[in-house]
Amino acid sequence: MRLIERYIFRRAAGAFLITLVTLAGVVWMTQALRQMNIVTAKGAALLVFLEITGFALPFLLIIIAPFALFIAAVQTLNAFNAESELVVLNASGASRFVVLKPILALAGLTTVAMLVLGTWLSPLALRAVRDELTKINVNLVANIVQPGRFVDIEGGLTFHIRNRSGDGTLAGLFLEDRRDPQLAFTYVADKAAIVETFGKTLLVMRDGVIQRRTPKDGNLSLINFESYAFDLSGLTPATVAPNYRPSERTITDLWAGSSVGREADEAARRTAGRYRAELHDRLSQPLLALAYALIAFLALGDARTTRQGRGFAILTTIAVVVLMRGIHFAATSAATTSSVAVALLYAGPITVILGGLALVASDRTLALPDPIARTVDAIGGVCTGIGRAIGGRFGFGNGGEA
Repeated sequence: MRLIERYIFRRAAGAFLITLVTLAGVVWMTQALRQMNIVTAKGAALLVFLEITGFALPFLLIIIAPFALFIAAVQTLNAFNAESELVVLNASGASRFVVLKPILALAGLTTVAMLVLGTWLSPLALRAVRDELTKINVNLVANIVQPGRFVDIEGGLTFHIRNRSGDGTLAGLFLEDRRDPQLAFTYVADKAAIVETFGKTLLVMRDGVIQRRTPKDGNLSLINFESYAFDLSGLTPATVAPNYRPSERTITDLWAGSSVGREADEAARRTAGRYRAELHDRLSQPLLALAYALIAFLALGDARTTRQGRGFAILTTIAVVVLMRGIHFAATSAATTSSVAVALLYAGPITVILGGLALVASDRTLALPDPIARTVDAIGGVCTGIGRAIGGRFGFGNGGEA
């Protein structure tokens, strides 16, 4: 790259990173709040909560990156025009590719990064999230033992705890075991903890008392203890194999599961359709970065005077980008049953990319049709006239009286 191209690339890359981090932080915060029940309701440690929400970032970055690139391109090109840098480049006879090349270079790097995230890192991270959630969902303490509640785990076995700390320590434990009709036990302990050892799950209680009574004659005996272990192995659910969603499966899995034979039943066809939609969505999404960069350049890459407003051009590009994304979402949903929708996932971005490059190579610019341009100018003139009339009426305009 030449010096001016490196300068443009640095400006655009800086704006892109700032926008990406900001958007990722906002989206991550909303997702983290949705998963807060992992800590509040299920009692998982804060570190586990941060790990689960952090693993979702690669998937979120795939969604955010094209929009961050678009915002960065719009901001950079608009700033260059406001600082008359585009005017100087045009006056010096520089080609439009001088400005476009660094924008496309950044878009190309974003495309490659999205491809790596989508084909490898994102499904790997989402699988880790699914594995961790599965462990939490089968955890006895997370789902059965809730602070302040008397919970019957099975017939005759009742749990109650006063509080549970972040490290898993249980405070104020009450455990009543009436499973044996001939003998009942009540365990009361200041502290307790669930311990996995030698293939068993033990409830280790400290500083407590055991009440042993026989229902027939009502005899009661008390035993004080400093440490006592209660076997929970028969109550702990067996390890459940995670059921991975299409977004959590590798490209190889999606490719293998996206095709079924003619003899397959309806359920197998639906599963294959979801795999096919996920596969082509991952492969086509990176193309959006290049398409958005070209849309921003076609609308804002040429110098304009201060009398030529850029606000309408920015609003138009935003509408086009939102429309493209909406079409892509719709095509992804329809791709489960339609091969035409699969083709549309690639056709939309590729058409914009090739069409945009052709316009730049032919030195053409996008312009509104004459009727629409005249309508916009007329609306602008009316708004200007209204503004002047209001200014004159209240003494803000040139014609107002002091």
